[in-house]
Amino acid sequence: MQSSATELAGRALELPELAHAGTVAAYVSVGSEPGTLALLDALRARGVRVLLPALLPDNDLDWGAYAGQDSLERVQHGGKMALFEPGGERLGPDAVTGADVVLLPGLAVDARGMRLGRGGGSYDRVLARLERAGARPPLVVLLYDTEVVERVPEEPHDRPVHAVVTPSGVRRFG
Repeated sequence: MQSSATELAGRALELPELAHAGTVAAYVSVGSEPGTLALLDALRARGVRVLLPALLPDNDLDWGAYAGQDSLERVQHGGKMALFEPGGERLGPDAVTGADVVLLPGLAVDARGMRLGRGGGSYDRVLARLERAGARPPLVVLLYDTEVVERVPEEPHDRPVHAVVTPSGVRRFG
């Protein structure tokens, strides 16, 4: 798992979008998701401001700045899995609209760039918030190679992502 996290971080750090980003909205991987801590630390070492989500009771996301692994708090949300969230000041749900790049979790991405999430709608709200604000940051999903599939189910509100990064490479969409 650690080697795939390192490979994933290396691939993501090669993205031109991340090379010039001042602020990146990201997340801390949980469960079997590809590890993101190596990437978060590398971005921070580059001087990038990394925003991490904090789950709100209505499944929307607030945001806080990442200040290193020691600053993360393990938060149990009801019957859901525990999440690692940023300690410190909350910046509000609209903080994501200032991100130069948004890194998204997912269960799968298909050949059209449609992302399958966990079903809670948190990132659907983020994407709708970006659209309302007129913000158009590149949307990049971090996955394992086997999670790039032919087709995922799609709802009318779903929006395609711009790229998927896996340990073996980057795939871009329309």
